[in-house]
Amino acid sequence: MKKGDLIGVTCSSSKMELSAATYAADVLSSWGYRVHLGITVGTSFHNFSAPDELRLEELQDMLDDPEIKAIVFGRGGYGMICILDKLDFTRFRKNPKWICGYSDVTALHAHIHQRYRIATLHSMMCSGITPETADNEYVHSLAAALKGKTYRYSAPAHPLNREGKASGQLIGGNLALLANISGSISQPDTKGKILLLEDIGEYRYSIDRMMYNLKRAGWLDKLAGLVVGAFTDGKETDTPFGQSEYEIIMNLVKDYDYPVCFGFPSGHQEANYALKLGVKHELKVGAKSFLSEQR
Repeated sequence: MKKGDLIGVTCSSSKMELSAATYAADVLSSWGYRVHLGITVGTSFHNFSAPDELRLEELQDMLDDPEIKAIVFGRGGYGMICILDKLDFTRFRKNPKWICGYSDVTALHAHIHQRYRIATLHSMMCSGITPETADNEYVHSLAAALKGKTYRYSAPAHPLNREGKASGQLIGGNLALLANISGSISQPDTKGKILLLEDIGEYRYSIDRMMYNLKRAGWLDKLAGLVVGAFTDGKETDTPFGQSEYEIIMNLVKDYDYPVCFGFPSGHQEANYALKLGVKHELKVGAKSFLSEQR
């Protein structure tokens, strides 16, 4: 992107306070871009930002508008799956733009990758750009990605890591959303790819169930590598499940031989690097892990 380009901000899922979105828009403007806040920003309809029809109309307009060079979502939550199948990507395919977000946006990322092979950006949203975070390296990683800069991120060693080296397109995101689209037209082909997983607020038995979903549906069979981000605010039933989220995941992939990196800075936390999905990456897992964009 170039200075003066236009960024659209929309809330295609849950509602967001206008003041928070306005602050984030000011930060995006400080990077040299023009910013358009959509009418779904600062509004509410139960837990959604607006009824399905209005959220659909606004996202469709931003996908179609050739002047808008990137869409940065306000926040995640729930709602993308309700409108996904009604979106028309005809104009978007002719004039692609960065789709920036994570969490509930995972469904849109996966759909675009599988159906149209267009890169998208798993990144901080407006909700993560606050006075406390605006100057940190993770928000800066979004700015750098929008400018087209390549990256090489690192993660500390983790006792569950499986060492090795892999190369392939990076895909994935929120585990709950990936399990939600499993078996649908949005399910990506994972063969030879590096899969990213993260989640928030799930019961540990539910993590186990969703991982079994992915395994039984063939997501895990022929991966080049696996990158596991943050699993924050995990929940337990009265009787503990007996394994942590990372132990659950390792148990489901223990029979494969590809490298696995745990504790990568991605997910529902401040440490959340911008990652270009659908773009080839190199993963090295050793004494320290590295995930690098390849050109």
